[in-house]
Amino acid sequence: MNPSTLALPSASGGWRPRIAEALHPLGRSDRRLIVFALVMLAVMLPAALGLAFDDRLLRGVNVWIKPMKFMLSVALLALTTAWFARHLPAAVRRGRAFTALAWTLIATGGFEVGYITLQAALGQASHYNVGSVFHGVMYTLMGAGALALTATQPWLAWLLWRHGEPLPRAYRHAVLLGLVLTFVLGAGVGMLLGDRQPAGGPGLPLLGWSMVGGDLRVAHFVGIHAEQVLPLLAAALLAWRPRLALAGVWAGTAAWTALWAVVLVQALQGRPLLAL
Repeated sequence: MNPSTLALPSASGGWRPRIAEALHPLGRSDRRLIVFALVMLAVMLPAALGLAFDDRLLRGVNVWIKPMKFMLSVALLALTTAWFARHLPAAVRRGRAFTALAWTLIATGGFEVGYITLQAALGQASHYNVGSVFHGVMYTLMGAGALALTATQPWLAWLLWRHGEPLPRAYRHAVLLGLVLTFVLGAGVGMLLGDRQPAGGPGLPLLGWSMVGGDLRVAHFVGIHAEQVLPLLAAALLAWRPRLALAGVWAGTAAWTALWAVVLVQALQGRPLLAL
């Protein structure tokens, strides 16, 4: 067998390609996380109706844009976690550690989206809103929740490292590196964002990143999506250039981290990603 092909052991003990199963989003996935992700995607519909019929603005942006972005982001995180959890034995997925991980993600992700949506419905800011004791406490809880939410990803990396099924080295490295970097890079910038409100004014469509000043949300975005980008890179390399896959994963990791550093420094210097 070529060890560079994406394969897993079959039930009979031999080896057979499993690319189709690896790309099937619901195969052996955690149902709790799948249902949670589908709920997040479903509630985007009433938020979209709000966007269509509610013209209230916060800092020049429709109040329903932020809830929709967080609903989509949390859904993607849940789906990614469920996707990689398929590489854990069933006993581990049913065990206490992964059960605690899954419910931590659901509880913190649900809290973040719930509070942001509530504040949108009230026409009030969720982030950087500390004008009262209640809002100050909620903003602190949001910060703690976001940290716990992203911390589920290196937690999953640890479970995969200890108990994960055999995978090609390039893909395994990409998954583990991506999960860890999502926390290190994404949560690292998230903590900086806690007391550095992005510049206001015109922003990029949909993303909302400022076009007139520094915006740490760009580096945050790059950081938290390492867990999707690196495994996809590994899968592509394994399909087209398997002998270069492992080296390509390390090169891609270095390039992605360098991109994160560049946009981070740019934001700290007060320069927008794209200026008007």
